[in-house]
Amino acid sequence: MINLFNTQIESLSIHKIGNKSRGEGTFFSEEATKVSDEIMPLLKEFLLKPFREKEESYYRFAHDVDLDYNEMFTIANQIFDNPSKVHSASKLIGKHLYDQSAHPHIKNGELYVTYMTDLYIDNEKVDAIGIFKSEIKSDYFQIDTKESRLELNLQQGISLEKLDKGCIIFNYNKEDGYKILTIDSNRYDARYWLEHFLSLDIYQDEHFNTKKYLKFVQDFAKEVVLPAEDKKEEVLFLNRAVNYFAKNDEFNEESFLNETIDNPDIQSEFKSYKTDKAEKYSIEDLSEFQISNHSVNDMRKKFKSVINLDTNISIRLDVINPESAEKHIEKGWDEERQMYYYLVYFNKEVK
Repeated sequence: MINLFNTQIESLSIHKIGNKSRGEGTFFSEEATKVSDEIMPLLKEFLLKPFREKEESYYRFAHDVDLDYNEMFTIANQIFDNPSKVHSASKLIGKHLYDQSAHPHIKNGELYVTYMTDLYIDNEKVDAIGIFKSEIKSDYFQIDTKESRLELNLQQGISLEKLDKGCIIFNYNKEDGYKILTIDSNRYDARYWLEHFLSLDIYQDEHFNTKKYLKFVQDFAKEVVLPAEDKKEEVLFLNRAVNYFAKNDEFNEESFLNETIDNPDIQSEFKSYKTDKAEKYSIEDLSEFQISNHSVNDMRKKFKSVINLDTNISIRLDVINPESAEKHIEKGWDEERQMYYYLVYFNKEVK
């Protein structure tokens, strides 16, 4: 879990990076950019807002042979070892980015490299390196005063509403390639930023494992439990599953199955489904892991606990206490009407 609200930008370097295949070249600032007190809040919001709004999916630096061969990992080490050298290191980052900008689709733009302090990750205060790129320019009107009239001129500039690309490298878990958050708003060059420039791989921690496994469970409920049983059983299974994650610190697949699935045939289907889909969800060898409560809360919001009927009636089930629905709701078939029905037992209506 991250907290960026108290983040301080200690240093900012801005460079211009062109497209190498078009010979557009680069422009490197000789000195770090001084930011006024008036601009600093806008700059922080522009650079950091996308990460506050993004689902926390962490990455790490990676290399097929050895992590030390990852160029960006090496540069990050140099900066964290000596933050006063961040501006000179930012030029190395710019040169590396330019070398990866050889595809014709890649747009030129401004590169921002920052050194930041007072960030929190997993409740630990750390420093971080921010690397951002703006590419798409927005049109805006500039009103100029000309003697007795006002003139309307069309200008182009960087919109503060959208950051095109960015990553935050937290000085945390260096031995695993650091913990990194990244965004890429433009999908026309998806591999360029994530793979070619940064060379990142998924950081498989408790957050990743919890979210991936619950996503797998959600799809199993939809694709197997619903066709085999009904909507009520699908919802109840999901509620039992998320409650298992909520009340335990560690996940064990056998105890999970015993607590959430009574039907032996469905348990068998679960194991077969996992074998078939494990690679898709990156859970091939995942049967025991630490549970992230924060990720459970995030996923709980995505699970629907409503049975929508074609008679314009909806039944909302309690996510926290699924056993209530199991005890007090029955499903049946009315021969006279030739329709299904739900029978709901209760003592009194609650305001």
